[in-house]
Amino acid sequence: MSLEIIFEDEYILCVNKPNNVLVHHAHLSRNVADEDSLLQLIEAQKALKVYPIHRLDRKTSGIILLAKHKEYVADFQSLFTNNTIQKTYYGVVRGFSPESKIIDSPVKGRDAKVHKDALTELKTLAKVTLNIPVKPYDSSRYSLVELLPKTGRMHQLRVHMNKISHPLIGDAKYGDKNHDLMYENQFGFKNLFLHAGQLEFTHPFTNEKMVLKATFPIDWLSLFEKFDWSNPLS
Repeated sequence: MSLEIIFEDEYILCVNKPNNVLVHHAHLSRNVADEDSLLQLIEAQKALKVYPIHRLDRKTSGIILLAKHKEYVADFQSLFTNNTIQKTYYGVVRGFSPESKIIDSPVKGRDAKVHKDALTELKTLAKVTLNIPVKPYDSSRYSLVELLPKTGRMHQLRVHMNKISHPLIGDAKYGDKNHDLMYENQFGFKNLFLHAGQLEFTHPFTNEKMVLKATFPIDWLSLFEKFDWSNPLS
């Protein structure tokens, strides 16, 4: 698997993570231990050891920053903790989502016990109605959404979209299995339709204004064509 390198300098490597690739193997991911992690793929492709700066779910595709030296991690992580980095995600959801909405439902933390404040800004970019029945209706409706997370809770975007009754397509945990099955049977799409598309921040070492973008996976490009939707990263 050849990874798309989005940006590289002496401090960071920015790559486009494919769907269904773990950033690194953890204790709880032993069931996929036979699959290469993102860190292993980078080491094989570039002979380079890197250190993750932030998280990206295994099933989510898109942009991720990695530090070339451990001592650089904290400076870049401060962009996230201080909310001075703008993360832009894209999703395909069930139904016609609102034109814009602020979702502020608390989300469980990584220990799955305590709910923590979470905030997501949503904007709907496109909609489509398909003459394909999905229980209990004789047609189906979908929306392309832009999601700006203002906090970084575990599964935040997936939980928030489910909370407003517009779950992401391909989300086995929080989604709608009837619609996911239709996408697989009709189009051959099995992946989660959540993509980390863009990061915008000021480089902590060079003070350069950075706008980094990750191209969409092939499933997305095929879907844009089928639904006659414009590519928001073009």
